[in-house]
Amino acid sequence: MSFELPKLPYAFDALEPNIDAKTMEIHHDKHHKGYTDKLNAAIEGSDLKGKSIEDILKNLDMENKAVRNNGGGFYNHSLFWKVMSPNGGGKPSGDLAKAIDDAFGSFDAFKEKFSDAAKTQFGSGWAWLCVHKGGKLEVCATPNQDNPLMPKTGCGGNPILGLDVWEHAYYLKYQNKRPDYVGAFWNVINWEQVSANYDKNK
Repeated sequence: MSFELPKLPYAFDALEPNIDAKTMEIHHDKHHKGYTDKLNAAIEGSDLKGKSIEDILKNLDMENKAVRNNGGGFYNHSLFWKVMSPNGGGKPSGDLAKAIDDAFGSFDAFKEKFSDAAKTQFGSGWAWLCVHKGGKLEVCATPNQDNPLMPKTGCGGNPILGLDVWEHAYYLKYQNKRPDYVGAFWNVINWEQVSANYDKNK
């Protein structure tokens, strides 16, 4: 069974003014679709076909660039759409809020650390909030379409929040002002979904 492009859980313009409709349309319908189609082509006829994307990435041969790049692109964007919402922003609550305080000292300290990871990732890549078994949280960043599920990325655990800092994610609205895009992301984070991701993977 082939991987399918997931539908956006909201309209293209739903995250305005933080993320513009044209960027969302191109990002989902062109970029994410491209990763999905190329992933399916890369695994066709191989022993990877029929496996979950998580299994593929956790056991990935990092020299297999087609599966690494397109499998990462498929997984990363599938998470990205879900951790944003038109009703997002604010702060997390419950177990996730406590875990953030335990790991980083405060929500504001976490926000600064995550934002710095996103702003200082050289070139294209992602910033992540990951959870390890037992509930401990970690912030890290990966280049290109790599993610913490892959072997030897210098990042660990399961991603529960990700921010795409490829230029295609923000250039139409923010041009070269990545910090402004990173700042706007906090207004659309779907903390209910991030908390659900945390509860599932801790």
